[in-house]
Amino acid sequence: MNRIVFISGATSGIGVSCAEKFAASGYKLILAGRRQERLDSIVSDLKNRFGDRFIALPFDIRSLEEVNNAIASLPENWKQIDILINNAGLAKGLGPVQDGNIDHWEQMIDTNIKGLLYLTKAIIPVMIARKSGHVINIGSIAGREVYANGNVYCATKYAVDALSKGMRIDFVQHGIKVSQIAPGAVETEFSLVRFDGDAEKAKNVYNGFQPLTPVDVADAVFYVASLPAHVNVNDLLLMPTAQAAAGVIHKVFVSRIS
Repeated sequence: MNRIVFISGATSGIGVSCAEKFAASGYKLILAGRRQERLDSIVSDLKNRFGDRFIALPFDIRSLEEVNNAIASLPENWKQIDILINNAGLAKGLGPVQDGNIDHWEQMIDTNIKGLLYLTKAIIPVMIARKSGHVINIGSIAGREVYANGNVYCATKYAVDALSKGMRIDFVQHGIKVSQIAPGAVETEFSLVRFDGDAEKAKNVYNGFQPLTPVDVADAVFYVASLPAHVNVNDLLLMPTAQAAAGVIHKVFVSRIS
């Protein structure tokens, strides 16, 4: 397998699970993230188990200069990226707009929207020149339904939905697929980041029901990426059984399935 997959936000959660899934199936991987030590550890572990076909690429997706420098720094034989998984994203804070933290707003907008655009623009030229490729954007149920106090985060995920549709129109003439995977509640570092490291608040988000796992989402990403060239899943909404809508989760407050 010589196909190259680029995964942003690869230092935790869905990104790590996607790396595991694609690595086990023989793909070459470029793993990107801000936390270099963690990224190096993940790549080292993958190399020990699967061989020397992984690259760690530490940079901040919010910086256009860092994005462009990182992509330019790749060895020539690693620049022909076949699949781009735009996974990097985050939520910060939970409250009404009138009480919003502007630093939180800017971090979400810079990461979830601008970072996705910067990275796609840096990588897409090789796919256009080759007349093939696949861009997989990780969206959210929050990009379909606004929930209370989620305002700006939801807006950024609505943008991912719109950008996925726009990219699909722009890239179709070049034979490039564009897919969006939109999960509901997934138990990752998501809530820990949202609540600035408050572990108790983060834990309470997932109490009383069985959320999706990062592996569940990675399985969906891999399925979409593995289809024949003439088949594309434009949009896939993936939810826990207990979640009927963005703000509707049935909690029974019993032990979760292990």
